[in-house]
This record gives sequence, C-alpha cells and structure tokens, in this order.
Amino acid sequence: MFELMLLAPQDCVDDAGDALMEDWEALSVSVEDADADSDAEQALYGEPGLPAPAPGWQRSILRVLFAQEAQAVRAATGLLAQSWAQGIRVQTIQAVPDQDWVRLTQSQFDPVAITPDFWIVPSWHEPPAQALHVIRLDPGLAFGTGTHPTTRMCLRWTAQHAPARAGGWSRVLDYGCGSGILAIGAVLHGARHVDAVDIDDAAVQSSRANATANGVAGAGGVPGTRPGRVPAGVRQYPGHPAQAAGAGAVRPRPGRRRPGACRHLSRQAHELQQAYAAWLSLEVADEQEGWILMTGRRPA
Repeated sequence: MFELMLLAPQDCVDDAGDALMEDWEALSVSVEDADADSDAEQALYGEPGLPAPAPGWQRSILRVLFAQEAQAVRAATGLLAQSWAQGIRVQTIQAVPDQDWVRLTQSQFDPVAITPDFWIVPSWHEPPAQALHVIRLDPGLAFGTGTHPTTRMCLRWTAQHAPARAGGWSRVLDYGCGSGILAIGAVLHGARHVDAVDIDDAAVQSSRANATANGVAGAGGVPGTRPGRVPAGVRQYPGHPAQAAGAGAVRPRPGRRRPGACRHLSRQAHELQQAYAAWLSLEVADEQEGWILMTGRRPA
C-alpha cells in the first residue's frame, strides 16, 4: 500500500475526505490534529458550561491509503486541481512497510493488572503466576479491554468491595456493558447474577462471547440483552433490585494535567452530585489519569 499525507485547513477536510474515497479509490482516510502535542493543540470535546466544540481542527493531517502509488499520485493531482482545495498541501507519498498486523496488534495488548491477584489476560498470553482471578479478553469491536482507566477503576472497585459473606452480591447491573468485562469481573468476585445491557448489537454479541469464553455464561453469568429506546437496565426487576451497578466515569477536557483541568474535574463531580442528589449520594472514590470513579448509595 501507499500513503498520501496531506495538510488541510478545517473547511477542506470533509470535502477532501469524501472526494478521496468516492472519486479516487482511496482505501481509507484518517484525520489527525496537525498541531497535536504543541501549544496550538485544540480539544474538540464539548463539556457542560463551556463553549460549543469546534467542528474540526484548524489544521489537519489527512493520511490516505491507496493500493498503488499511481493511484496516490492521481488523487493528489486531481485533488489540488479543485477550486475548493487551494488550501491543501501535499506532504508526502510513500510506501507503507509490510506488517504482520495480527502480531503488531497483539504486541500492543499485554496482561493488565487490576489488583495484585486480579488480571485481564489476552488469549495469546499465559496468566501471571500470582493471578487468582483472570478475565480472558481479546480486543474487539466493543469498548472494554482493561487498558482504559475507567475500566480499571471499575474493576478494581469491584474486586475491593465485593461482599465477603457467602454468595456475594445477589444481583449486579452492568449498564452499557461493551465487551462485558465489568459483568464478568463481578461474576468472578461472587455475583450470583448479572444483568448486562447495551444498545449496541456489537456490544451484546461481544459480551455473550466473552462471557462464554470465561465460563460465566448461563444463570450466573451475562445475559446480554439489547434494550429498546428506553433501556431495560433502568427498570427495576420485580423482587430482584440490583445491589451494585457499573456504568462509567468522568474526565476533564483532553490535554496536559494542570490546575485548570483539576478545577474542571471538581466542577464535573459537583454537577453530578447535584444532578443525582434526589436518588443517590455520590462521592469520588478513585482517580486515574484525569478520569474519576464515583460511587453512590441510595439515601436512607
């Protein structure tokens, strides 16, 4: 394959991407912030109380893949001839080295320690000797491989707060289950039944497959239902309310850690505490890499 790299202003990115895919047979187009890791880096994520996010970066790098070098040259020539593309500049056209993509992907996922004896282990690795609880999980289409701080914090909380009494939690809700990793972790730490729900079909299928691979499918495992517009997970199960629930986490705007980000993080936590005060008493229980985990109990 050959990669065409372009530098484009914000107002050209969408048109360029569409034209490259539709008119010049590009295999893929990826867009990156041309000013990433510099003082001009621009965050695009909106947050409550902040100005609306920009539609794109002021300057973007487009990395465009083609099957042949001649296709990349024709695309670059044709694109620059468009009247609307005068702000676009060609950076390079170069061959993409052959890669063993499977091996490369696998090399990026090593076993992840949640606690000293609780590990997430891809299928191509052997579990560490000290691992008493192991989730076998390979990267897939659904979110949740154990590498993200939100996943690690939720799993760590589960491991540290699972009831010590016989039987553990009788019922746990994994709301927005993704890969099913939180549900599986709850079962491994004594939950007798887990309701794992998601609105994404890929997540539901992934949860079911991962539950089976970890031997927790069935009555004590992860049913992986697909709710409708009103998620089934928010309804009470007659006679079986969830004793614990896992959902998500909060983080500040992307960027380097700094006092402003910390103040923003505190404000987000306070906003959530106020929003859910009628139903839950929320507290910050953990923080990692700018993300926070909040836990809550129903007021007495």
